[in-house]
Amino acid sequence: MEPILTARGMKKIYPGALALDNVDFDAYPGCVNVLIGENGAGKSTLMKIIAGAETATAGEITIDGHPAIYASTHEAGRHGVGIIFQELNIFPNMSVGENIFIAKELKKNNFIIDHKSQNEMAAKILGRLQQKINPSTLAGNLRIGQQQIVEIARALSQDMKILIMDEPTSALSEQEVDVLFNVIRELKESGVAIIYISHRLEEIMKIGDRVTVLRDGKLVAADEISNVDISWMIRQMTGFDDLNMDVHDAGSEEALLEVEGLTLPGYGGTYKVENVSFKLYKGEILGIYGLMGAGRTELLECLAGVYPEAVGRISLAGADSVGSSIEERIRGGISLIPEDRKNQGLILTLSVLENMTLASLRKYVAAFSISSAMERGDADGMVGKLGVKTPSVSVQISSLSGGNQQKVVIGKNLLTKPRVLLMDEPTRGIDVAAKRDVFNIITSLAREGLGIILVSSELKEMLTIPSRVLVLSRGRLTGEFRSGEIHREKLVSASAANIAASERIGGAA
Repeated sequence: MEPILTARGMKKIYPGALALDNVDFDAYPGCVNVLIGENGAGKSTLMKIIAGAETATAGEITIDGHPAIYASTHEAGRHGVGIIFQELNIFPNMSVGENIFIAKELKKNNFIIDHKSQNEMAAKILGRLQQKINPSTLAGNLRIGQQQIVEIARALSQDMKILIMDEPTSALSEQEVDVLFNVIRELKESGVAIIYISHRLEEIMKIGDRVTVLRDGKLVAADEISNVDISWMIRQMTGFDDLNMDVHDAGSEEALLEVEGLTLPGYGGTYKVENVSFKLYKGEILGIYGLMGAGRTELLECLAGVYPEAVGRISLAGADSVGSSIEERIRGGISLIPEDRKNQGLILTLSVLENMTLASLRKYVAAFSISSAMERGDADGMVGKLGVKTPSVSVQISSLSGGNQQKVVIGKNLLTKPRVLLMDEPTRGIDVAAKRDVFNIITSLAREGLGIILVSSELKEMLTIPSRVLVLSRGRLTGEFRSGEIHREKLVSASAANIAASERIGGAA
């Protein structure tokens, strides 16, 4: 089979950095062409060049044997190339339907946008993805996982010969991933070349046909998926054979956080979180699992004080009064690492130091100014403790890889001296080695006595990291499993329990 796309001698030089160094890449029609590597290996840069979002310093791209020269994603689209970017490109003040058809609007008489037809077609595409999202809903009101679905739907609305998917499942649960994989198989059967980037190596083994590995901006290996295994991929990506994580035992019997009847009203008499009660113990890593929309993020945000309308009792270390605002919760010892680190966890125009100390500036105030020496000392210390790879705490945070940015978010929260650390999808969009680092940090913090609540869409993480897992479905607690009871089938069954019950009730009615 001849490749539909070839990239030869691709080079990209940024000021002070060589992102791509003479890389070759092929994509074959009717195949899932996987591209892997650690954060900063050059994967997204290469894909942005192929998709027209970046211009190569040197190199040549051909499609169907003809040179492909374009300077924008719009021009790339005319060549049959589409992309789902790793970082979401959602217009929050526009509807879901408008986002799906942005820059390719359906029009009446080639003049007026036909919103009705757009919404009808958008509903069909979302139905193909088994999502009940109203196309008229403002995209900014959707959760990260739903916004990811809208990005995928936008790509599916185009007639593409080559579709680049850069971390398309990073915010999806396992069930949503299965639906997406079915769509990918349909695209393969129609001859579309899928270029697929993911840090979830098990996914790659399941859906991939060919794999190309980049390391430090260079091509290091390429092979058929049938010829390799996960150990081979890790070795090619990192140069190491083993990436074992620390193992953490269950916490103590001392209750650190007690939650009773926590409830967050939704719309039309529904609840985002309904009558949830549990305890978190000192030194415990407590997992929260559930499907998209189960209320996992809302639960953590209620604990962090995001929703003043939430009701229920929250007791921290025996004290019933932990305050209702975010600031009061932070001062009381509850800190949240949000799911969307770039929009909610960081300010990308600021430095590593400024981001690291942002939530604890009060303690650096001396007289009428901030003590730069104290601030830098704490930032340098946290960089060393967490192993953040940065030339200096003075560099802009956006210059760091995703994994190192996440470590900065963790460091920012640790500087507030929390007793309870809420972690919402802490490994979203980071590579396998960075995941190991993050999980080793988590287990180390638990050993120091912190109580940690971990939300993850990845079943493997739920099966290996927490000593106890709570399962949510439609805002309700539907399962609790302790070490030795945490099995894939039990978690999946509990995550759908409330849904199945409501469907039976609806059918009976």
